[in-house]
This record gives sequence, structure tokens and C-alpha cells, in this order.
Amino acid sequence: MSLFKEGSSGESVKQIQQALKDKGFDPGLVDGDFGPATEAAVIAFQKSEELAADGVVGLKTLKALGIVQPEAQETFQSENVSVGKVSKMFPQTPLGHIKDNLPFVLAAMKDAGLDDKQMILMALATIRAETASFEPISEGKSRFNTSPHGHPFDLYDNRKDLGNRGRPDGDSFKGRGFVQLTGRDNYSKYGQKINKDLVNHPELANDPTIASQLLALFLKNSESKIRKFLAAHDLAGARKVVNGGSHGLDDFVNAYTIGNGLIE
Repeated sequence: MSLFKEGSSGESVKQIQQALKDKGFDPGLVDGDFGPATEAAVIAFQKSEELAADGVVGLKTLKALGIVQPEAQETFQSENVSVGKVSKMFPQTPLGHIKDNLPFVLAAMKDAGLDDKQMILMALATIRAETASFEPISEGKSRFNTSPHGHPFDLYDNRKDLGNRGRPDGDSFKGRGFVQLTGRDNYSKYGQKINKDLVNHPELANDPTIASQLLALFLKNSESKIRKFLAAHDLAGARKVVNGGSHGLDDFVNAYTIGNGLIE
């Protein structure tokens, strides 16, 4: 299934423009050229339909426009994301870790409606950047979280931006899982979303099922921004949405690029 975005042209784009106009979202001239006005109309339509508002017309938007029938299927199937292919994205990772945890990740992504190729690759590349062992793990001590003579994670204890309230919050709510969930506020917020008491039982964030749900939920919350960066082939931008910076960017780009070439 082709993707249509700014710069695309042809009869398919003209069909998209006419469908937008028919639904009350004026793209300007119906001329087959996907320009800024068409992109703006697409984004407005996507917001109206509660789709990822990235300005890119893929299968879901085509269905909503009535151009593709609802029963049409994408050629990509998450079931084709095999352990063997994923292992190429994680060259230093024991195969058993991937075999044990990949099913949980794929199931959570499917439940979140993120089981298309781009978002599956986003999830896998994020795991490579955050926890390259392909296991949900706890954050280790470092100079960034533990002072030279302090108890473990004492530099997190009083972090107001994390919602921490003093010892032992730093250690209790250290990074865990596939996305390194950190801080009392995040454990409370995301625990409520998945109906798990992560505040009183923070160790649950390392359970493979829960860690996968947290990963999918985190990506879902930023889906629109992530898709826009991926559509523009801006992997650094997509990584920054999750990490807030460029930590692990090389691993992220390497995994995403390898996977993009292997997974159909």
C-alpha cells in the first residue's frame, strides 16, 4: 500500500483531493499535486477522524476517505516479524531473549493499534536504544543518578520533575522496562492507564507483558509526532520524541535501518 504525502503527484493524489473536498476539507485545486494546502486538509481530516494527524495518507486515511474499502488489508503483517529477522537488528543480543520477549511486544503493539511496519520498527529500535539485551531491565547505578558517597539513586530522591518525594523514591522508581519508566509520577500515571498498581509494586514494570504494554502506551501517546518524523525519514526526530535527546541514537538508527530492509 503506497503512502501519499507532500511532494506526491498523480491520479491517486487527485482522488484524495476530491475525497477531501467532498468531505468538507478543501485542499485547494484538485490538480494531482500534493502540496501544502493538501497536507493541511489531510491533517484537519485526520484530526476530525481521530487518526494520527501526520499529513501522510496511508491505508487508515484512505479507508476513512472512502477511497479504499474497509476490508482492504495492508501487505505488512506483524506476524511476519520473525525472531530471525529481529535478531539481525540486535546483533549482540542472545537469541533466547528475543524469542522470549518478542511475542509480548508484538501483542502489545497490536492491542494499541500500532502494528504497522513503521511503528513496529519504532518499538524495536527503541528497545535496541534503551535495553539492547531485549529484556525489560532496571536502570543501573551511574554518576547521573548516584552521588559519590550516597545511597543508590539518591540523586533521584528529590527530583520534583519526576514527582519523587525523598528517599526511597529514587531507588523505588528508578528506570525499568523497555522504555526505562522513571519517577513516581510516571509510575502512577502509566500504572493507572494499564490498571496496575505500579506505585506500590514498581517491580511489575519489568514484567515482560507489562513492560510491553508500557512501551506501546508510551508510543501511542506520541503517535502523531513520531509518524510525522518517520514519514520525513527523520529518525533523530523520532528518537527525540521518546528519549528527549539523542541518547542511544546510533543504535536506534542502526536497528531501524536494518529492520526496514529485512521486514516486509
